[in-house]
Amino acid sequence: MRAVHARPSRRLVPGLPGPSCRSLPSRSLRPRLPPTAPARRPRAPRSRLKAEEPRVSAPTPAAPPPPPTLDDGLSAPLDPRYTFDNFVVGKPNEFAYAAAKRVAETAGMSFNPLFLYGGVGLGKTHLMHAIARCVRQNQPLRRVIYLSAEQFMHRFIRALRQQDTLSFKEQFRSVDVLMVDDIQFISGKDSTQEEFFHTFNALVDQGAQIVLSADKSPTDLDHIGQRLRSRMSCGLVADLHPTTYELRLGILESKAEQMGVPVPPRVLEFIAHKVTTNGREVEGALIRLVAHAQLVGRALTVETAQEVLHDLVRAHDRRVTIEDIQKRVADHFKIRLADMHSARRARAVARPRQVAMYLSKQLTSRSLPYIGKNFGGRDHTTVMHAIRKIEELMAGDPSFAEDVDLLRRMLEA
Repeated sequence: MRAVHARPSRRLVPGLPGPSCRSLPSRSLRPRLPPTAPARRPRAPRSRLKAEEPRVSAPTPAAPPPPPTLDDGLSAPLDPRYTFDNFVVGKPNEFAYAAAKRVAETAGMSFNPLFLYGGVGLGKTHLMHAIARCVRQNQPLRRVIYLSAEQFMHRFIRALRQQDTLSFKEQFRSVDVLMVDDIQFISGKDSTQEEFFHTFNALVDQGAQIVLSADKSPTDLDHIGQRLRSRMSCGLVADLHPTTYELRLGILESKAEQMGVPVPPRVLEFIAHKVTTNGREVEGALIRLVAHAQLVGRALTVETAQEVLHDLVRAHDRRVTIEDIQKRVADHFKIRLADMHSARRARAVARPRQVAMYLSKQLTSRSLPYIGKNFGGRDHTTVMHAIRKIEELMAGDPSFAEDVDLLRRMLEA
């Protein structure tokens, strides 16, 4: 039996190749490491927005547009120049101005109706436009209709022709503020008066505000039904008196400032003295003078004003004479016309004579010596004393000032 010899075992030393490992590739000698993931490129932290897009803040919601004016196309356009800020306030119009502003700024019925009356160019339309504009700006949800009485009549006639009076009634009886200018235009138009009367009553019953204007007070309007005149008079009636010298001068200064033209004070005073009809004609005279000076290249002087406004100056001089003033003052104070020329010094005679001298200086272009000559041949110093005396009395006695102002307005009218 063949003996088997066990081969001596060789001790393997770690790190050295054994006898059976010579034919293995050298890479097998490398220690086995756990597989590692391939190296990745570092990534930027994620952002909710793309890197190339700039960060934009959320847009601020736009303010809601103002509510539209609720007039359905019935209201006439408003002149942007006619605002309360541009209205020159003086003694002849301060009451009407205060009443108009109260109505415009008060949501409830302050005075209903408000009836404004006065002559041409004294500011009625200006106040009407100012009321409508103020209400629309401060209370945009209130429905305001402003139109002339002629426009009201034409819309009513068109509704009759189209047999659509129901829509007409709904339009005009669903407003919050109804403003009708020159209401005297519907005088003698019975059908229009009847419709306006019922519209008036319906609006008052539902608490709407009514504002009217005319050239006369409600009681003096001709060919207007008694019922309608009574309705017009039941609210506040405010009149605008003819302009005074101070008010005309204020109008001229305001107009010159709006035009951006430096006008010498003496020129403004000349126009205020010579153009006495109404504020509209006063503004027109200033515009005419400034345009002439700019187009022709002349300086704004009193001499230029006399030349350019010669027709207005002549009309003013023809309109009021010293004799007219003496007659009007004598009738007002119940004295004889001859007392204007007499030497009597009794207060009952001397005071009216002084008033007549004062008005002669204010309303005519006559010199002091000429005025004194027409009052019994008196000296010009006597006329100067009379003027100063009347000015002092007017400043200290409101009742006397009212009498003199009334005489002035009657003479200017």
